[in-house]
Amino acid sequence: MLAHFVPLDPVSRHAYALSCEHLPPAILNHSLRVWVYAATLSGLEKLSSSRLPLLFTACILHDIGATPAFSNLDSEKLQRFEIEGADAAASLLREAGDSSFSQDDIEEVWRAIALHSTPQIPERMGGLVRIVRLAVLSDFQRGTVAGKEGLQEETETHFERLEIEKVLGDAVVQQALRSRVPEAKAPAASWPHDLLRAHREYPEWEGVNKGF
Repeated sequence: MLAHFVPLDPVSRHAYALSCEHLPPAILNHSLRVWVYAATLSGLEKLSSSRLPLLFTACILHDIGATPAFSNLDSEKLQRFEIEGADAAASLLREAGDSSFSQDDIEEVWRAIALHSTPQIPERMGGLVRIVRLAVLSDFQRGTVAGKEGLQEETETHFERLEIEKVLGDAVVQQALRSRVPEAKAPAASWPHDLLRAHREYPEWEGVNKGF
């Protein structure tokens, strides 16, 4: 089944292996669903097939910064999980040594991940940034994806949701709480900040974070 969903090029396979090693099942499935929706959207956005490994890397690693391995809680400069994930993806692409990827390509992947939870701005930027943002939104909003009826239902038969809203929301909040300065991991006017604030306002709540 994975041969159908995951590109066969070495960079995509490396990114997929990294995600399998560190992402919990709910977030891994979410990232694969985002890739399916992004691949569908890429046709409408007229993305070159040569850029699909970059798109896959951005999709599969867009939440890797929410995991303990990439939280960098010991770093002198704490950063929100989206930036940690963007840095991890950029490092993977640089280390891949694929000369077909330019510095501009790597920076575009970085922006796609760093901005994926930011409303309105990435939708106006085009390219990978826009596609990843729309694909993430597609996984959290019910409806038609890229004009394809039933795509969400079909995708979720392969990659179940597994309470992704609760798992991801809790992961982002717990990362902030484990840091020495939670407000650095969840700065004001960010999605992590919304989640942290909701957690503090409703500390006994056990459902999906009210800020999600």
